[in-house]
Amino acid sequence: MKLGDEVEVLYTQQQIAGRVRELAAEIERDHRGKELVLVGVLKGAFMFVSDLARQIDLPLSIDFIGLSSYGEESESSGVVKITSDLTRPIEGKHVLIVEDIVDTGLTMRYLLDNLSTRRPSSVKICALLQKPSRLRTRIPIQYLGFTVPDLFVVGYGLDSGEKFRNLPFIGAAKKA
Repeated sequence: MKLGDEVEVLYTQQQIAGRVRELAAEIERDHRGKELVLVGVLKGAFMFVSDLARQIDLPLSIDFIGLSSYGEESESSGVVKITSDLTRPIEGKHVLIVEDIVDTGLTMRYLLDNLSTRRPSSVKICALLQKPSRLRTRIPIQYLGFTVPDLFVVGYGLDSGEKFRNLPFIGAAKKA
C-alpha cells in the first residue's frame, strides 16, 4: 500500500501550484517597493513557504517561527507556545506570515499579538488553508489559498503524527 492510499485527494499538486502562483502575484502587487519578510510557521508551512517564495519576484528575506498548540493530538489544546523563535528582528519591516492552515484561529491570534510587540511596519497573513467552521476568533487573512470543510487534512507539509507531510497534494485522512 502506498502512503497516498490512506488519503482522499482534495487539491492536486497542479491545483496547489496554480493557486500559489496567483497568491504570489497578489503579494507582489501589494508589496512592490517594500522590504518584505516571509515568516513561515513551522513545521506545516515549510513547503508552502518554499514554493511561494520562489514565485514572488521581489527582494525578500525568509525566517521561521515554530509554534505548538497541538502536541501529539489532532485537536488544538488552545495553549500556544513558541518552540523556535525568529532569528532576526522585524522592527520596521513588512511581515507576511505564511501559515499552512488556520483552524480555530487561536494560534494565529497569539502569533499576531506576539509579532505586533516587535514593532513591524505591517503584518499580513497568507494561509494556504482555512476551516471557517472551526474558527473561534476572527483572523484577517489577506491571502488565502483554499477554504476546506471540517476534515483532518494532510499533505503538502501538513501532517498526522509527523506522517504524510511529503505528499505532493492536500487530502483528507481516511478513517481507519
